[in-house]
Amino acid sequence: MSVAKVTEISCSSRKSFDDAIAVGMKRANKTLRNVKGAWVSGMKVECEGGKITEYRVNLRVTFVLAD
Repeated sequence: MSVAKVTEISCSSRKSFDDAIAVGMKRANKTLRNVKGAWVSGMKVECEGGKITEYRVNLRVTFVLAD
């Protein structure tokens, strides 16, 4: 039986939502061991002058603590 934990992180990108997710997962894997997946719990854009300047996502990252 495994024990898993979920932690929520926020990440951003100036390119796209997909890039923001990739940035977040890359960072999560640097700090957390045994990352098994994530789901997007929220998406947001920042705008300036009618143009999107930043894409933001909240990710709930699941990682296994013990097997």
